[in-house]
Amino acid sequence: VQLQASGGGLVQAGGSLRVSCAASGRTFSTYNMGWFRQAPGKGREFVAAISRSGGSTYYADSVKGRFVISRDNAKNTVYLQMNSLKPEDTAVYYCAASSVTIVTTRRDLYGSWGQGTQVTVSS
Repeated sequence: VQLQASGGGLVQAGGSLRVSCAASGRTFSTYNMGWFRQAPGKGREFVAAISRSGGSTYYADSVKGRFVISRDNAKNTVYLQMNSLKPEDTAVYYCAASSVTIVTTRRDLYGSWGQGTQVTVSS
């Protein structure tokens, strides 16, 4: 599956932003999907994940209650709605697809990655 992330940008602290990830290729609904992020000088970290049907979601503690992951299988798209943004949320955000059975937070179990979209939160 090929992934294309979009929707990043510059936002003030406390604001909101939605990033999207469009998939093409093999059937989108057969993949669990995840969002990861990488800040300058840091490793890529898990943000959120969603099951194939959208019925189960998982979040990193740092974003729980502020971010919402969702998907539209008819549009082959996964979204990350980010609210109450903080400067520490500044990073390149990557979407990823996993074909393993369980929904996972493990980066190494995601086999397909998008190119990333920059999110910058100003204080």
